[in-house]
Amino acid sequence: MTDIRRELYTLVQKGESAEVEFKSARGGFPGSFWESYSAFANTNGGTIILGVQEKEGKFLFDGLSEETALKYKKNFWDNAHNRGKVSVCLPHEQDVEVKEMDGAYLLVCHIPRAEYNMRPVYLTTNPIGNTYRRNHEGDYQCTDAEVRRMFADAEHESHPQDAIIRKGFTLENAIDLPSLHQYRQLFVSLHPTHPWAKLTDDLQFMEKIGAYCHNIATDESGITRAGLLMFGQSDMITNPAGEPYYFVDYQERLYTDDARVRWTDRIYPDGTWEANLFQFYIRVYNKLIQALPKPFKLIGDERQEETAAHDAVREALINCIVHQDLNATGNIVIRRTETELTFSNPGMMLVSKQQYFKGGRSICRNPTLQKMFMLLGKAEKAGSGVDKILAGWKELGWDEPKLTEEVQPDYVVLTLPIGKTPQEKPIRKPHKKTPQENPIRKSDKKEQRILQIIDYCSEPRTSSEILAMLGLADKKNLMEVYINPMIADNLLSMTDPDNPTSRNQMYVATKAEKS
Repeated sequence: MTDIRRELYTLVQKGESAEVEFKSARGGFPGSFWESYSAFANTNGGTIILGVQEKEGKFLFDGLSEETALKYKKNFWDNAHNRGKVSVCLPHEQDVEVKEMDGAYLLVCHIPRAEYNMRPVYLTTNPIGNTYRRNHEGDYQCTDAEVRRMFADAEHESHPQDAIIRKGFTLENAIDLPSLHQYRQLFVSLHPTHPWAKLTDDLQFMEKIGAYCHNIATDESGITRAGLLMFGQSDMITNPAGEPYYFVDYQERLYTDDARVRWTDRIYPDGTWEANLFQFYIRVYNKLIQALPKPFKLIGDERQEETAAHDAVREALINCIVHQDLNATGNIVIRRTETELTFSNPGMMLVSKQQYFKGGRSICRNPTLQKMFMLLGKAEKAGSGVDKILAGWKELGWDEPKLTEEVQPDYVVLTLPIGKTPQEKPIRKPHKKTPQENPIRKSDKKEQRILQIIDYCSEPRTSSEILAMLGLADKKNLMEVYINPMIADNLLSMTDPDNPTSRNQMYVATKAEKS
């Protein structure tokens, strides 16, 4: 059996999916074909196979003749090149083929994902009401808002979302100066001889990095959308004239068997901090890297703790921020569990998943935000950021990162698994745990926490900090089960051993002291 025939048999046996659609063509070329064409083009691409019908949950061949299949092929190309039928012809000649299967003929059409600047792909001459996308249930008609967002993506290079001037917002009434000055200090420390490092005026500096703009064409000046989001005061960011639905969310759920506990830690705009993107990045990055092992390396006389995995987490977090669709429904959500880190941002991908993992192509919705992170050496523009993510996880020997797209609402979700590859893990079938198994499970969890404490205490930490890092609440239990035994085993040391109960007592990993 040839590869293409084997592939077709497999597809027919599996049935329809998000990437495959079967259509009966006994009564003629099906009109619904073009809805699926639009849907695949506007989502992740897919295959439409004419000449297969569903009967009682099974997919059977229509029994089309070769003559009929060739007639349908001509029908396809006539309509695909007709702008009154569909807005753009995406397939190439080799993408549409007539195939014979057990005496029946099929028309197999591979519909590629449309480039962002070709979307939306719609039927007739009116995109409103005639644009489709694909979800798990099949094709659905896009809302007007979805269509508008696709048009906005198509023009994002000439009209980037984050460069819009937000009228009424000023340095004095909208910007959190401590955040701006913290950013400036980081910039100066990295680029001490840079001309911008010598600027004394905050507004001038903001204009250089894109946080403030003067539009020559309209003679308008003001804080940009990027500037407000990056450095704004929380209340001003969510002002009706700004980003009223802005919300950033970090959710952490670690080492708890209590179903009532939704998360053991959370960072969100709760009124206790200025929840701009810069502060969110700093807080969340420091949380995420606690999931990573920290090797102790000496480069020259300096201790080097950051690894390629740290670069991967940093790049994933920044990508989530700079690639979000500011006009889409939803918000940035970062999650950390014992088994994975996930980065979710609203919007559709501007490139396919294949292009994303291939790298080398940089397309960003929010180039001003990207520039702000790049100036701190925290982001890549040449399309190599994905390489850093993959390399970081490969260096650890952990499972490969996964990328998915969700619809209604649109989300791009990047998952970084925590742990070794499946080949290195024992395969365990789900079963009810017996009382005899519980001590083993608890012992494993205790060992994990001990390793976490050692890693976290590479610098001196208080018992309260350790407690918060583990997501625990009982300080007495922490001391009796972890801290005191670890001191006895020479895994931890007290910074003030002569006063064990000192209020200023801190704990440091013994190997950190030696390094």
